Amino acid sequence: MISMTGEKRAAGIFAARHRALTVGMVALISLVAFEYLAVATAMPVVADELDGHALYGLAFSGAMAAGVIATVLGGRWGDVRGPVAPLWAGVALFAAGLVVAGAAPTMDVFVVGRFVQGFGGGVFQVAMYVLVSRVYPAETHPRVFSIFATAWVVPSMVGPVIAGLVVEYAGWRWVFIGVTVLLLPAALLLWRGLAAAPMSDRPQTGPRSSIARRLGWAVLVAVGAALMQYGGAARGAGFVLLVVGLATLVAALPRLLPEGTLRAARGLPSVISLRGIAAGAAIGGEAFLPLMLNQERGLSLTMAGLTLTGGALSWSFGSWVVGRRSFDRVLVLRCGSALIAVGLALMGLTVFAVVPVATAFLGEIVLGLGMGIVYPTLSVLVLELSPPGEAGENSASLGVAESVYTVVSVAVAGALLAALGASTVAYLLCFGLAALMAATGVLVGARVGADGSVRG
Repeated sequence: MISMTGEKRAAGIFAARHRALTVGMVALISLVAFEYLAVATAMPVVADELDGHALYGLAFSGAMAAGVIATVLGGRWGDVRGPVAPLWAGVALFAAGLVVAGAAPTMDVFVVGRFVQGFGGGVFQVAMYVLVSRVYPAETHPRVFSIFATAWVVPSMVGPVIAGLVVEYAGWRWVFIGVTVLLLPAALLLWRGLAAAPMSDRPQTGPRSSIARRLGWAVLVAVGAALMQYGGAARGAGFVLLVVGLATLVAALPRLLPEGTLRAARGLPSVISLRGIAAGAAIGGEAFLPLMLNQERGLSLTMAGLTLTGGALSWSFGSWVVGRRSFDRVLVLRCGSALIAVGLALMGLTVFAVVPVATAFLGEIVLGLGMGIVYPTLSVLVLELSPPGEAGENSASLGVAESVYTVVSVAVAGALLAALGASTVAYLLCFGLAALMAATGVLVGARVGADGSVRG
């Protein structure tokens, strides 16, 4: 039975004054999700047509690096000036990047478009966190972030298929142009929603560090992450790139995150650290699941990829559950981290021929459920634990940790596969390390409150 509190939350975010804004933000997130998945589908054709295989990896890492830098800028901008200006600037840059990529005559121009696109997406996504803190009542935040999480579900299920059909029958350029066209009604809803929703004028605090200095560290973090990404996929000199990238991250990342994040200090640092741990573990395992099922168990790439659909559905269900009623958040985060670890362990066991392939599907469902309850809970906590005027900067830290921990996890797993070959031992190590990483989240989850007992 849904509690009265749950009913109030549901009514609150879709009440007349919030409806257009909620739908507009969900539409934007869905388009970002679709574009993220569609690019992976279209890229082989793009590289062939533009003769750009040499820049193939840069089309992904460039957008990632731009997103890290933009997240830092957008977070501080939102704190100091409010979320509206960075929101619209981000949407405009995202659209401009789509147009440049869709019309690119060469691979160099395409990479520029991807960079602009990644920058715009990074700015407006972190601005949304500030917007939620300024517009929606605190008691509705769990519901808002659960809706944001489910906005990825439909694109995860149908995005690659639709993108494949568009590429085959209309051409890869329409993948980007089509998203640009769909962006217009989403932006209109957002504009109407901002006009109807009252925004609180919360007191601001001074920046903890100058924005120029933070951007400098963000650039170094982006470079370090890109080097690790290349190093994890390359042979020969790849190990050198991996080490240099890791050293760069060790030097720069602590300057960009709240003090104590890397050692999971109690309170906000643990919230941000756990976001990175959860993302790094889950995505680090999922990135190699279709490959393992294809090479070790003989599934087609289509069937292997379908395992991720179950995870998307259970992620949505988990987000729905934590958005409908209050739970002890420490318990939620610890249980969610344990579910992620169990899901990864089940995936790893599927490398053995005696284990049914269905075990991988089950593992993905368990992992998705864990992510579904962890992600919205962390999003709510980062706003609750942020002092006035610092919600944007701390939300940016959440995004940076997510991106960097994921890159490190995938790069290390990729380096193992490159060194050992696509073998049973290599896959067991990849999934085992990811599961161990998730298991540390069980410990970190107990530290998210200053007194160790944050509750819903």
